[in-house]
Amino acid sequence: MSLDWKDKVSCATECPKCSKKLGPGDLRILSVFDDAVICMACKAREEKRPGHEEAAKKMIGQCMIDVELQQSDPGGYCYHHFYPYSCK
Repeated sequence: MSLDWKDKVSCATECPKCSKKLGPGDLRILSVFDDAVICMACKAREEKRPGHEEAAKKMIGQCMIDVELQQSDPGGYCYHHFYPYSCK
């Protein structure tokens, strides 16, 4: 993860899973499987995948370690896997 993660993910214009266009006010969230910026419909599908709970636990633990090592202020990066945000 680079220090400019907000620039890369906060205003993504398309969901890589379903190709849905994302406008500035559309909610988006980070995938627990691969950190991709996904739409809320894809997040709902992701939550039904086998292994989602285990992937979420592993991701948050590793994310917190990575962010702590790379940045003193994570700015909520890890939490965007669980709390949707928009590009406003």
